Amino acid sequence: MSDLYGPSHRRLQDEHDTTRLADRLEALAHVEIPPDERAFIESRPMVFLSTVDHRGRPTVSYKGGAPGFVRVLDDNRLVFPSYDGNGMFLSLGNIAANPEIGMLFIDFERPRRLRLQGRAALLRDDPLLASYPGARMLVRVDPEQVFVNCGRYIHRSAGSRLSPHIPDAGGCQPFPAWKRIDIFGDVLPAADSRRVAEAGGPITVADYPGEDDPPG
Repeated sequence: MSDLYGPSHRRLQDEHDTTRLADRLEALAHVEIPPDERAFIESRPMVFLSTVDHRGRPTVSYKGGAPGFVRVLDDNRLVFPSYDGNGMFLSLGNIAANPEIGMLFIDFERPRRLRLQGRAALLRDDPLLASYPGARMLVRVDPEQVFVNCGRYIHRSAGSRLSPHIPDAGGCQPFPAWKRIDIFGDVLPAADSRRVAEAGGPITVADYPGEDDPPG
């Protein structure tokens, strides 16, 4: 019996004579995160997060922050912050209804990737929240399977500059220009509407400058 593979996986493995290899790789999967993998996770400025929605459809999103924004706690759980986003709350809403998630950590400079499957929960009043300036809530993850994947098809990144939108030590971050686009003007939260007015009012889609170099 396998916890990782089902009949469809087995048929493909048998077809390509990789069943023994697949079994060995499953045997190397683990729950406890060793020190080297902890260091790898905490060095990543991004993670790809997969969740399942209310209709059973998988989705994946990018989560970014300063290196160390995903932490491995002493009890082997992971924690990462939820910063201000587009207001859809797709990932967090999915987690609230279905805790099953997947996480993919990638090093684009020295090709390596680490996959994690587990169960997540939203935390609004956790003591660790104060250590993440600008975070609205936290996500805690209990790992169920952790395993390393081959990194040979990972493309190198062009640079390593972090996003200027990451909240600073005081929790401040640039106001996103996309919230000034006029098609969103009548649906923004009140606080954002005030920020739009302070920034000089709405802009058109044609005038949208992007988010690469936000004004200070």
